[in-house]
Amino acid sequence: MTDDVRRAAELLKEHRASIDRLDAILVYTLGERFKHTQAVGRLKAAHGLPPSDPAREDQQIARLEDLAHQADLDPEFAKKFLNFIIQEVIRHHFEHQK
Repeated sequence: MTDDVRRAAELLKEHRASIDRLDAILVYTLGERFKHTQAVGRLKAAHGLPPSDPAREDQQIARLEDLAHQADLDPEFAKKFLNFIIQEVIRHHFEHQK
């Protein structure tokens, strides 16, 4: 193995370790987020509020798009990601309404 290949393998290992740590952060962050959205769903159900709030969702999507620009992340990807999360939250909120 040449020095260049060895260094590339070392860098690849470091990048993958960082990716693994970031994946763990994402999972735990989503877990924490869903704990709060579950509490919101129970609160809405207890007070007869609708499961979805389109105005809030639009604000959050715009906010996330702005954050994506700042983070040098594709805003369309960020928007799709948040829409996916929002749909899951709304599904949970409907479950609380039952």
